[in-house]
Amino acid sequence: MSTDGVAVRTMRRQEVRVAVGWAEQEGWNPGVYDAEAFYAADPEGFFIAELDGEPIGSVSVVNYSEAFAFAGLYILRPEYRNRGYGSRLFAAGMAHAGNRNIGGDGVLAMQEKYRTRSGFTLAYRNIRFEGTGGGNEPERPVDIDGVPFDRLAAYDARHFPAPRPRFLEAWIRQEGTRGRAVLAEGGEIAGYGVIRKCYHGHKIGPLFADTPEVAEDIFLALSAQVPGEPVYIDTPEPNAAAVALARRQGMVPVFETARIYTKAVPGLPLDEIFGVTSFELG
Repeated sequence: MSTDGVAVRTMRRQEVRVAVGWAEQEGWNPGVYDAEAFYAADPEGFFIAELDGEPIGSVSVVNYSEAFAFAGLYILRPEYRNRGYGSRLFAAGMAHAGNRNIGGDGVLAMQEKYRTRSGFTLAYRNIRFEGTGGGNEPERPVDIDGVPFDRLAAYDARHFPAPRPRFLEAWIRQEGTRGRAVLAEGGEIAGYGVIRKCYHGHKIGPLFADTPEVAEDIFLALSAQVPGEPVYIDTPEPNAAAVALARRQGMVPVFETARIYTKAVPGLPLDEIFGVTSFELG
């Protein structure tokens, strides 16, 4: 669609890197290699706004299933804000989601705007903690490369509003990414986590675990991979054990978002979600 020289269209694969770069400029600290995994989730779910052919903004609304989508990467270059361009861009993304329940992570100060303009309501806060990697790797966690992917995808789907195997397969195989899992008797997964290289330091996410003890073992195993480097984890505030784990590891809060949905809040086991995968894709 085009109005006054502004056109909104679906991004090409390489253009997702542009949006991730804008996210880095905004201080969101995405992963250096996130673009390929993002695109794998839903190649039709990324939109770019152009003014007379020049890229000026982005949004992603990734359809994970017939019932659930997640919005992110909503960025307008500073010099083009407050001109109505962002509304047109966001409308294109929302249209892609159709009647799905749409999740997102928004700025706390923008909650009223999200509610009145787009129908999003607050579910809870996510808190980003920062610390320093290092320490010894516990014995229990194993490399996720040795875990059957179908089991990993099934465990992941218990902790996310929809199955996401295409995204997950690309996510855990990013360059510079390492993953660990704890297995119960019989080889069932009791928890898993991933740490990836970001523009600044490294970020743990997701970190899903049946118990706080399993979560801590995985956290320590991942942190041990990057000694002396900054480490981040985004914890859902309602999971008191996750917040306590971050603080026990000497981490400090540096940023917050509001997890929002357009419909009912999905019935996820928040007490097993210790680290959010990504503010951009959920």
